[in-house]
Amino acid sequence: MRLAEEPAVFQEAADTVTTWKNKIWNWFTDMDMWTNILYAGIRIIFIFALTRLFVRIVFRLIDRSLQKREKSRLQMNPRRLVTVGELLKNVTSITSNFIMVMLVLGELGFKLAPLLAGAGVLGLAIGFGAQSLVKDVITGFFIILEDQFAVGDVIQTGNLKGTVEIIGLRSTRLVSWTGEVHIIPNGMITNVTNFSVGTALAVVDLPFSNTKKLEECVELLQGAMLRLKEEQGQIPQVPNVLGIQSLTASEYVIRIAVECPPAIRAEVERQIQTYAKEALEQAAMYA
Repeated sequence: MRLAEEPAVFQEAADTVTTWKNKIWNWFTDMDMWTNILYAGIRIIFIFALTRLFVRIVFRLIDRSLQKREKSRLQMNPRRLVTVGELLKNVTSITSNFIMVMLVLGELGFKLAPLLAGAGVLGLAIGFGAQSLVKDVITGFFIILEDQFAVGDVIQTGNLKGTVEIIGLRSTRLVSWTGEVHIIPNGMITNVTNFSVGTALAVVDLPFSNTKKLEECVELLQGAMLRLKEEQGQIPQVPNVLGIQSLTASEYVIRIAVECPPAIRAEVERQIQTYAKEALEQAAMYA
């Protein structure tokens, strides 16, 4: 019996080997399969090359945009521009590579619907858990990109006013004129008043008794303002003595005004009052 079974076992093994051999041969000689693989490989190479080209073009656009921002009206910190540029490039690279991987997996026959659903659920969970942080980062990004304010500017947001010390993607640090340091999450900055852009108007009102002649007081103040312009180079022009601003039975008020950089408006007003007071004291000495 055993001798009779051995030829059958050998025959079965031979048939199995022949079957596998035929399957392998058919697999290697399946032209439709190789055609599909060739086309899929060409599409994958095309997807990869197109992704690299897209990323390179976007990187160049980011660099050019930041170069224009660097030459804008506000003096921006170059390190901030580098931070923004790297952030934009990382976002572009990650997004482009993710899309490329999804397309390649689709070409390889994977079903993308479950993967996309899982990625959507994961992104939703992260978004709910870190929505405050995401809001701060996005707001900080647009603050830097739009040149809303720069380091050294005097700004007011809400009831907080001070000089900008640090601008980050997550928070902004203000130092008030009394020395307090305010750290504000960027997501809480809804409106900003920038006192350091353009020019400001320094205005000083000086009261005089009605017993003093108007022409003499105006000439005295004009001479003091001319001396102020000559001795203080930070004032771009001679303060203008506008004349009477208000009048009562006992006194009249003369207004002096001059345009100056917003950051030094308070200092200019103090200097106007100082020079006016010195001129009045000298006139009183020789009266």
